Amino acid sequence: MTFIKVVENFVCEHCGHEVKGSGYTNHCPRCLWSKHVDVSPGDRAALCGGLMEPIAIEGTSPEYMIVHRCTRCGNERRNVTAENDEPSALIAVAEGGMLGNN
Repeated sequence: MTFIKVVENFVCEHCGHEVKGSGYTNHCPRCLWSKHVDVSPGDRAALCGGLMEPIAIEGTSPEYMIVHRCTRCGNERRNVTAENDEPSALIAVAEGGMLGNN
């Protein structure tokens, strides 16, 4: 599995936030949702295309991971949190709360 850096801006399909990609961006920093587009990080080879819901936060500071589950196929992935992730969204996921479209 080789990481492929791809710099892409995108509009979050969950909350509509315009996200400026860095080449490492794999989720929306506002709502933490992602999209099932990769088989290996950055390859854009997944055919599913479903939205990935943030379902849990794992790890310890400063190495927290967001656990995402695809709403279409059920695939689960772990992604590193980003410096610009919304703290209230991280707390809501960690506490098991539902995230709205804020």
